[in-house]
Amino acid sequence: MNLAQEVARRRTFAIISHPDAGKTTLTEKLLLFAGAIHIAGSVKARKASRHATSDWMEIEKQRGISVASSVMQMEYRDCVINLLDTPGHQDFSEDTYRVLTAVDAALMVIDAANGVEPQTLRLLQVCRARNTPIITFVNKLDREVQEPLDLLDEIERTLGMDVVPFVWPVGMGKRFRGVFDIVKDRMRVFRAGSDRHRDDDDMLAGIDNPVLAERFGAEFAQAHQEIELLTGASPEFDREAFLAGRQTPMFFGSAINNFGVREVLEALVELAPHPAPRAATERVVAPDEPAFSGVVFKIQANMDPAHRDRIAFVRVCSGKFDRGMRLKVTRSGKEIRPGNVVSFLSQRRELLDEAYAGDIIGIPNHGTLQLGDTLTEGEVLHYTGLPFFAPEMFQSVEVADPLRVKQLRTGLIQLGEEGAIQVFRPAAGGSMLLGAVGQLQFEVVAHRLRTEYGAEARMVPSRFRMARWITCDDPHELQRFIDAHPHHIAYDAVDAPAFLVPYAAELQIAQNRWKKIKFHALREHAGLMFHGGNQA
Repeated sequence: MNLAQEVARRRTFAIISHPDAGKTTLTEKLLLFAGAIHIAGSVKARKASRHATSDWMEIEKQRGISVASSVMQMEYRDCVINLLDTPGHQDFSEDTYRVLTAVDAALMVIDAANGVEPQTLRLLQVCRARNTPIITFVNKLDREVQEPLDLLDEIERTLGMDVVPFVWPVGMGKRFRGVFDIVKDRMRVFRAGSDRHRDDDDMLAGIDNPVLAERFGAEFAQAHQEIELLTGASPEFDREAFLAGRQTPMFFGSAINNFGVREVLEALVELAPHPAPRAATERVVAPDEPAFSGVVFKIQANMDPAHRDRIAFVRVCSGKFDRGMRLKVTRSGKEIRPGNVVSFLSQRRELLDEAYAGDIIGIPNHGTLQLGDTLTEGEVLHYTGLPFFAPEMFQSVEVADPLRVKQLRTGLIQLGEEGAIQVFRPAAGGSMLLGAVGQLQFEVVAHRLRTEYGAEARMVPSRFRMARWITCDDPHELQRFIDAHPHHIAYDAVDAPAFLVPYAAELQIAQNRWKKIKFHALREHAGLMFHGGNQA
């Protein structure tokens, strides 16, 4: 198979949703139906012997939530699917935003009882800004939920995009009978599933099949009427509009019962795009160019606690990766020759010999690679778009046992490199500062410092409430500003200076007095590029 054919086989997508919409369960069932696993993990049972394949971190198993993105690769119908499960919790939205820069499509999971929830909307806005194609799965039809027509209307209004139903539910809750496949003109009959994959679903062909009306009575009559209404009112599926993020195909089901999962998996293979060209600062790079290039969109420390490793997750953007090839880190100019590169099924890894554009590979390293780094075979390229948001909450961190200072510092440096939390080193000295967008991030970091690094940390609330990264075209003017505000300056994981204040008014005063200094609420990777101008 040549390079272009291998690239055309790839489908790389993220699963996004509000917490508790059933995202991790759906991830698990997609793996099950693709044959990647043979028994699904118990997502909800905190003390069960099985846990979701995509929840590998100890705190996730204890709480039954996802707090870190995980990557899974599987093959289905001659396609290589790279599936990225993202945290639903808003406190970890930064991790999700970065993952969304590494995918070609998104699968949005909506709880049929709650409709479009705030976190879903935020993530959708990120997808829309990047014109990411979106497939919608409405989950939990086995419960009493909103009417499907109301849900369709809400999704269209809230998201501002056309919705095209590919399947339609027949009943709900205790009266849930199955889904009618509008495209293939047949009904898949609902039967409560289990954690194992079965291939013996009842399929009944033809919407006018008298058996359907007789067997499912009022529920089917209502669904039939709604499908007729939709056929006249809904737009036809337009692949170009879908690929541009203006239209979303809609599926219904119950992931916990294995129901409706196969249709979503088929849609991912048939509808989701293969890798597209990606913009670097220097030029646009085509995925089937022969030379390898890739971008680090995530770093995870201690996936294997026994080895204190750090894995850089790299999205292959062009060409073919071969194990042992020489790669240039364009930020530093350093050359690396990774020999133990891995592919993922969550925490289970396999050494890989080759990978193609669209694949996600893991490169173990000890601090050589940072979030946003571009890797090439020698050409100087810088892929852009990996966001860091200014934190909204701060705590200073101290070690409870003075003999564990080294472990604390190591842990903070590595967790800061991950982007799990932002670690700031005050210019005037003193305790390290942690910056987060949500309280749960502090709890997770304290837990990981204790369990992974053996450092019991004391978190102390900080007086700071706001941070802005600072730049200036004149380096002397920037240094003058830093020297004038020593107790308000701190340096982040890549030594980019930030201005920290307790009140917005102080930021406003500084902006008015120092016209040449730019204050940024958002920075891109490695301090190379800042966005946001002089925004408060």
